[in-house]
Amino acid sequence: MTAVAATVARPRTLRVSRVVDGLLFGTLFVATFEKVHWSFGGQIGISDVLAILFLVAFGLTERRPAPKTSIVVLGFFTAFLLVYLFGYFDIETQQGLSQFAKGMVKFVIHFLFLAAAIDVLVRRGTRYYWRALGWFTAGFVVNGIYGILQLLAARAGHNLDSLVLSPLTGGASSINIYGAVNGASIYRPNALTGDPNHLGVMLDIPLLMLTPVYLRLPRGHKWKWPLAGVLVFLLLVLIATLSRSGAAGLIAGALILAIPYRRFLWSRALLLPLGVLVLILAYVGYSRRHFFAVVLKSRVQTNGGDANAHFAVYSFIGDTLHLHPLLGLGLNNFSVYYEFVTGKTNWGPHSFWVSVIVESGLVGLLLWIVFMRYLFLRLRASRHLGRLLGAPVLPLAYGLTAALVGTIVANFFYLTMQFYYFYAFTAFVLALPVVYARRRATSS
Repeated sequence: MTAVAATVARPRTLRVSRVVDGLLFGTLFVATFEKVHWSFGGQIGISDVLAILFLVAFGLTERRPAPKTSIVVLGFFTAFLLVYLFGYFDIETQQGLSQFAKGMVKFVIHFLFLAAAIDVLVRRGTRYYWRALGWFTAGFVVNGIYGILQLLAARAGHNLDSLVLSPLTGGASSINIYGAVNGASIYRPNALTGDPNHLGVMLDIPLLMLTPVYLRLPRGHKWKWPLAGVLVFLLLVLIATLSRSGAAGLIAGALILAIPYRRFLWSRALLLPLGVLVLILAYVGYSRRHFFAVVLKSRVQTNGGDANAHFAVYSFIGDTLHLHPLLGLGLNNFSVYYEFVTGKTNWGPHSFWVSVIVESGLVGLLLWIVFMRYLFLRLRASRHLGRLLGAPVLPLAYGLTAALVGTIVANFFYLTMQFYYFYAFTAFVLALPVVYARRRATSS
């Protein structure tokens, strides 16, 4: 009877495991799909739906002790939770309480998803880790494809969002219009994200994360040139967004990679894809020389109204520290305070780090710095492990390090580190050394 019961339980366990896997892959795939949301209980996105379903399935099926990394993440979750709950007492308006509740729900889902995703990635092993990373990357590619189609549709006089997204979500959205040159609109694709700068900053992750992996793939590997094509395409999409924050993050991350991968700077593997990109840009730019000259000139200027808005938010730090230095104004309450100053109800801080200080004070900032330090320590462990195991651990560890640096830099002037994609990325950062340490222990 025991053997029969075990035989019956095994297929059932396998089916449940596949449900958890499918929900995790789905959440990773849609992690950047901000526009796919519905006005239900406030605003719930497709990432929220899949993440919650994944957490429910995970909670109902997983009974084994969590890996140490997941426990550490839950420790950080508890620390952040205490900071935000104590900061609750600094909120003074009903609108502030509503914003706090929304922010708290997102925070709880994000960190629980992070801990559970690490658990699954660690238990499933190396092949599963790379499959999950593939689904995560595929989401960026689909987002980029939609962005290019969105741009082409706008040039033809159509709103792709109204044709594709509005029937699905019931909401209204469109491509970003930056301005006009001689009557011709300047379009900046935001794809399935909420803002072209969001898209640009998000694309730093796959570009920096996968470039060293591509460079270290041996010639003739089946993924060598497909991955090169993906990287060229995503870089083209980032350029189309005209995002200065995305460019700043990409440059910062590239400088990190330039040290260990300097011998590839003049290699065929790097110059050939970049040459193709330059030819594409040269063709497009030459056909509309004046148009693009005006656009580029406007984007490199730092004294315009858009640039001033990014720098102006830093002035709020002093005011906030004067009022509530330790715990700030309350989670998700920057827009409430900003409304009193400017009258704008939907204006964000344009800086993740300003948001952290304003909303959680010096204690919250210190806690985020400690959390970032933990991520860098785990990346150092991954690089050390990579030197022992070789490819593909070492190039991916360097890529993840560069991507983290780039994202941190980009978020000095924009705010994306509070979105799902960053927590999905963090799960890969923290799971990598554990996944391959287990494999090394098993093989030895």
